[in-house]
Amino acid sequence: MESMRDINRVMEREIAKGSCPLKLDHIEFGNYSYQEITSKEKLLEMLSYLLRIGDFKQYAGKTILNNVYMDLRGKKPVFKRTKTAIERNNIFATIKRYAKKLKLQYNGDVYLEMVRCYFDIPQENLEKCRYTYQGNETYVFLMSDKYIMALYTHCLVARKEAAIQGVQVDGFTEKEYGRVRLENVGDVLFQALLLDDIQLNFDKIIAMEITIFIGK
Repeated sequence: MESMRDINRVMEREIAKGSCPLKLDHIEFGNYSYQEITSKEKLLEMLSYLLRIGDFKQYAGKTILNNVYMDLRGKKPVFKRTKTAIERNNIFATIKRYAKKLKLQYNGDVYLEMVRCYFDIPQENLEKCRYTYQGNETYVFLMSDKYIMALYTHCLVARKEAAIQGVQVDGFTEKEYGRVRLENVGDVLFQALLLDDIQLNFDKIIAMEITIFIGK
């Protein structure tokens, strides 16, 4: 992996070319963060929702192009943006085959993690990003592929740092704290950063980083 200094330099160059200057401020865990996936059907439903395909294709608006999805090249994870439903369906098929090979038991060994990623953006840039879609006001952040992938790298690094630092969350059980610390994690089945479904909270933009973990 490139150093974070090199990644930041890439981001600066892409901002100069016109990418929206969105920057990660911090990530956050909460009572929404963990959900066990109890069956193959639930897993496939969740993957379909995250990829905006099948019964959830109506959620695939224009901003889905900003989402980052994990795919597999052999057994090696690769992260990429997609332009078409065909690409997302191909990712679905790949992850489905990999899940079959893992012979999952769905007895607590498969769970979903949702982490809120808080991003900063200068107010003057935010005003330029207002957009009306299907009658609803939202925001569209125009960013190059290099910029989005660098932004996602920041999210991944922040998640690893949270595991090392031992984040404290009110109401978490010891089992949930173990998940934050990435204890007893056997594999990552799927991961995504959903930039097509954002929230605005005062001066922060919030997007979800989603991971489906396989426990040992």
